[in-house]
Amino acid sequence: MDLNYTPQEQAFRQEVRQWVQAHLPQEVAYKVHNNLRLTRDDLQGWAKILGKKGWLAYGWPAAFGGPGWNAVERHLFEEECALAGAPRIIPFGPVMVAPVIMAYGNEEQQKRFLPSIASGEVWWSQGYSEPGSGSDLASLKTKAERVGDHYIVNGQKTWTTLGQYGDWIFCLVRTSSEGKPQTGISFLLIDMKTPGVTVRPIKLLDGECEVNEVFFDNVKVPAENLIGEENQGWTYAKHLLSHERTNIADVNRSKRELERLKRVAQVQGLWEDVRCRDEIAKLEVDIVALEMLVLRVLSAVSSGRNPLDIAGLLKIKGSEIQQRYSELLMLAAGPYSLPFIEEAMSAGWQGDFPGGDATVSVLASTYFNYRKTTIYGGSNEVQRNIVAQTVLG
Repeated sequence: MDLNYTPQEQAFRQEVRQWVQAHLPQEVAYKVHNNLRLTRDDLQGWAKILGKKGWLAYGWPAAFGGPGWNAVERHLFEEECALAGAPRIIPFGPVMVAPVIMAYGNEEQQKRFLPSIASGEVWWSQGYSEPGSGSDLASLKTKAERVGDHYIVNGQKTWTTLGQYGDWIFCLVRTSSEGKPQTGISFLLIDMKTPGVTVRPIKLLDGECEVNEVFFDNVKVPAENLIGEENQGWTYAKHLLSHERTNIADVNRSKRELERLKRVAQVQGLWEDVRCRDEIAKLEVDIVALEMLVLRVLSAVSSGRNPLDIAGLLKIKGSEIQQRYSELLMLAAGPYSLPFIEEAMSAGWQGDFPGGDATVSVLASTYFNYRKTTIYGGSNEVQRNIVAQTVLG
C-alpha cells in the first residue's frame, strides 16, 4: 500500500484548491473557520455552487452525472474544501440516499431524483431513528400500509437533522410484522410537503434547533416512491449506513480544528505548558492515525476491494476525536469560552479574545453540540460490538 500522492494527484489537489478559493464565499468561510452559525442559505448556497460545477455529486460515477473521481481524488476534494473553510456538504442527498437510488432504484427513479440532488436544488432529510428505535433501528414502528397504488404512512421519526429545511425525506417504514424485525422494513421516499407531515424542531443545549421530530398522520405516498422491493429495506439501509459512518469520521475537519486549537493555545500563552502540549500532541497523533486508516480504506477501494466492514471503526475514532478537540479548545480558551448567551450571540456579540480571534465564545456551543457525535449514526457501544463480530471475528 502506497500512501504517497502521485504527481497527478498533487496536480488535482491544486486544481481543486484554486477553484474552491475562487468560488467559496468569504463570509461563509469566515463563519466556518470560527464555528459561527450557518444559515440554510449558507449551506444550500454552497451546495448549488458545487452543483453548478458538477462537484456536489463528487462521489458519483460518471454514468449517473458525477465527475467519476477515484477514491483518492474524492478524499483530496474533501480535504481542500475543509481547509478552505467550506461548509460540510449536507450528506443526506448526495452521499446517503443517492447511492441507494443508484444501486437499488429503477431507471425512472434515477432519472427523477438524481439530477435535483446533484444540482443542490432539493434538500433531503433522513427518517431513520424513532423514539425507542435508535441504535436498535430494526425495532422501528412507523407503519406503511399498501392501499391500491399508494402507501398510507403513520408514525414518528426523531433526531431528524435539519429536517426543518427538508423538501424530501427517505424513510424506513414497517410494511410487515411477520418474521424477524429486519425482514418487514421497506425504504420509502416521501415528499415533506405532503398533507399529514408535521415537523417539530427540538431545541438543543447549544440553543440550535438542529434536530427535529417528524410526524406522519395518514400520509399518502405513491407506491412508485418505494425503492427496490417491499420488505427489503433493511438491506438498503445497511448500504446507506456504511456511507454515513464513513462520512462521520470527518478527518479533514479534525485537521482544520487541530490548527485552530494550536492558535488558541499560543495566544493564551499555553504553548509552553508541557501538559497542554502533550494533550495536543496526543490528539494530533490520533488524527494522523485516523487519516492513515481513511487512506487504507481508499487504497482498498482503488484496488476493487470492499472496506465498508470497518466503517464502524472510522465512526468510533472520528467521533471521539471531535469530542476531544472541542474539549481541548474550551480548556485552552479558558474563561473566554464561558460566555454563552443565546440572545447576545444572535445579535452578533461574540466576545473579545486577545490576538484577534474574537469568536471563541461560541466554543461552549460546539462543546455542547458535540456530545452527540458518539451517539448518532449508531452509538459507539453498538459499533464496537459490530467491529468485534465482523472484523475481529
